Amino acid sequence: MERIEAELLIPGGGEPVRDAVVVIDGPVISYAGPARQAPPTPGAAIHRTETVMPGMWDCHGHLVGARDFDLGKLPLEPVPLRAARCARDLAAAIEAGITSVREVGGLGVHLARAVAEGAITGPSVYGAGAILSTTGGHGDLHSYPLPWIAGSADQASERRLADGPDDCARAVREQLRRNAKVIKVCASGGVLSEVDDPIHQQFTDAELRVIVEVAGMAERVVAAHCHGKPGIMAAIRAGVRTIEHGTYLDDEACDAMRETGTILVPTRTVVADILANLGAVPDYAAAKLTAIAQAHAEATARAIERGVTIAMGTDIALTGPGRPSSWGSNGGELAHLVSLGMTPLAAIEAATATAPLTLGPQAPRSGRLQAGYDADVITVGGDPLADISLLARPEHVTAVWKGGRKVKG
Repeated sequence: MERIEAELLIPGGGEPVRDAVVVIDGPVISYAGPARQAPPTPGAAIHRTETVMPGMWDCHGHLVGARDFDLGKLPLEPVPLRAARCARDLAAAIEAGITSVREVGGLGVHLARAVAEGAITGPSVYGAGAILSTTGGHGDLHSYPLPWIAGSADQASERRLADGPDDCARAVREQLRRNAKVIKVCASGGVLSEVDDPIHQQFTDAELRVIVEVAGMAERVVAAHCHGKPGIMAAIRAGVRTIEHGTYLDDEACDAMRETGTILVPTRTVVADILANLGAVPDYAAAKLTAIAQAHAEATARAIERGVTIAMGTDIALTGPGRPSSWGSNGGELAHLVSLGMTPLAAIEAATATAPLTLGPQAPRSGRLQAGYDADVITVGGDPLADISLLARPEHVTAVWKGGRKVKG
């Protein structure tokens, strides 16, 4: 048993508590609240800190072991090499206070097992398996011969081209066979792919409906990569759980998301990081990113203002210290959300209590300091409600418990 005594407790959902205690009993929290009401804990290890809060989630990350933004290079490097790099990425995430990751396309379905077995230290990983894309869509690698990409739907594949409702149903079932916890679909074009337009819808309404239907039969939800409004509205109509990016959200789209309970994962981190490092991406990606960057900021601010439910995600994919948009810098997304109109408390809620909702029925009891919830807990040297940027710097995350086991500090 461990007892954390804190000047400030941020519960994830609800109001902060001053002079508080959190009691960790095995893998769960047994008490979280005012110190004056805390039960006695004889023999417990005692930790004193300025702030205690739930471990954070990154609801949009990619564990692919990439060293730069050119996705066309991924097939040129062996999967075991890239997976080994990801072990370092997972450790960096834990150091930054990220205790859970919704991995929306990459090697996460396999790395999740290594984390669960204790072979490597890292956040809990909820992987999507392969990204589902139309032929020529955002998940395609346009510079390669089509048979090389279309024929790569094997156990290690990180992309799956699917055309027509029947093929889409099969593609979802292939990811379920790999024990994917969420299904990822590219409902619009993207930035780092070569010839598709971010505004264009890609899957048809019928294709999106069958993807959502087949996923739902297995109690999985769908995360839809969407920049343009046509793809956003089609994805909402089909019943996806989350819209990723949401670059061209307008008032109508925001209202539709509120009415349906669809969650936005804005991923401002990757937009800001590429914008600051345009020389690090191919020319076509630099042109696309420059064109959408301001619209993305305005759409995220609009969604915040209109009360769309928001969960924190970064779209981080790169590996190695010093690289832009690399694992370990995940907490910087909260400062972006605050700069676009969120309060620090609301931004922390987006990274904690709201985040598990992006998994629908697969969501664990996580993201809250509350009795009976998973003991995924972090302490912070300072008050992130006064300075949200503290959560962007791993050195300010002074201790991390994952499932009740202390993994930092």
